[in-house]
Amino acid sequence: MQFISTRGGMEPIGFSDVLLTGLAPDGGLAVPAELPSLDSSALEELRALPYAELAATVIGLFATDIADDDLLQLTRAAYGEDHFPSPAVPLTGLDQVADGLVLVGLSEGPTMAFKDLAMQFLGQAVPYVLRKRGLVLNILGATSGDTGSAAEHAFRGQDGVSVFMLSPAGRMSDVQRAQMYSLADPNIHNIAVEGVFDDCQNLVKAVNADTDFKARYSIGAVNSINFGRIAAQIVYYVWSWLRMTDTLPAEDRPGYRVDVVVPSGNFGNIYAGHLAREMGVPLRRLLLATNENDVLDEFFRTGIYAPRSSADTLATSSPSMDISKASNLERFLWTLLGPEQFSTSWKELERDGRIDLSAHVGTMRERYGFLSASSSHADRLTAITLVHATTGLLIDPHTADGVTVALALRESGFPTLVFETAKAAKFGDTVAEALGSAPAPDEALRRLLAAEQHVVTIADDVETLRALIARDALGAV
Repeated sequence: MQFISTRGGMEPIGFSDVLLTGLAPDGGLAVPAELPSLDSSALEELRALPYAELAATVIGLFATDIADDDLLQLTRAAYGEDHFPSPAVPLTGLDQVADGLVLVGLSEGPTMAFKDLAMQFLGQAVPYVLRKRGLVLNILGATSGDTGSAAEHAFRGQDGVSVFMLSPAGRMSDVQRAQMYSLADPNIHNIAVEGVFDDCQNLVKAVNADTDFKARYSIGAVNSINFGRIAAQIVYYVWSWLRMTDTLPAEDRPGYRVDVVVPSGNFGNIYAGHLAREMGVPLRRLLLATNENDVLDEFFRTGIYAPRSSADTLATSSPSMDISKASNLERFLWTLLGPEQFSTSWKELERDGRIDLSAHVGTMRERYGFLSASSSHADRLTAITLVHATTGLLIDPHTADGVTVALALRESGFPTLVFETAKAAKFGDTVAEALGSAPAPDEALRRLLAAEQHVVTIADDVETLRALIARDALGAV
């Protein structure tokens, strides 16, 4: 399996190189040169596999340069019982809320967020590749809340890896901040940026665009721009479909279609669902849920993609989705338009700050299955209250955005899977507003919130960031 850049300026590389590279040298994102297939017979062969073994098989379709036995060891370490319960991804019926509604539990990992499922794999795979090659890596990332803590918990204490994680100052929940800033491991560097997530993301892109600096300080990425994370996320789409069809007669399983609802900010999670669908997993529709920062909803409804400025990006009660420029959309646009038209449209976007692809709305819906809707703060409170009143379950505000959109767009006769984003405990204030009181934090969470925090705050300035990296990076040459 080879990977190329969306912008056409990178020689094909393998999966191990993709793990270490982050952005392509031309500023684009790595995409598979061709997609592997999972037809109905291949899916049936996967049905009996435990999660770690399924992950090794699915990721192995992309990671063809890693030996099968080694890859299985990596996924067993990533998804073992010291990181995840069994099953790692439980499915819970929400028929009391609406017929056919199902919650896909993606937040069973160490930081109580779906990012753990991909990041724990990278936390094993990246050091494996570095050891094989005798290299070190300085991971530079940006987080709107959950990516950062998941990355830091996956890589903390790992030899040969340092993590420099940018987060928007004052824009995350108390638990999100505590999960990151309480880490005292010498290879973890927390940097709060005076701005919003998009400013953090732009700083990461600016550093990566400086090829000399990137090479000198061995800069890599584990944000959703890293295809290794996308590959690991495809796994739970396959797993979810298999579990939904376990009880069906064998003759009814092929082509049994389900809808999935994915709360989305940076478009990475739902892009993995798009790839799973293209590979052959019978996902009927990909229902994208946004909050008030609804740039992606606007795009899939109208075809107009117009990223907003930092000043126009709202601070909401689902903060991990407070994003107005979705990095991974570039990968989908490359597929939608084809390389040549993508190049023209991307230059237009960079020049004008917007592109009009309204002629492609029908294709996005009919060919690729995308529909979208947005959710408000009031909607989140209603969804949290409804789910708790009918099922006794607590959901976080991002998952509540997903439930809101699921109820708005679901169609009778088709199961609708809502992909959970995080545990409600990470967003106690919003849960308390919805229910009148928040769940009492357990002793571990109380200790976490009381722990000393380690973070450096900087202005939105790339030179300041470069100086911090140069001071603390491993293996500068």
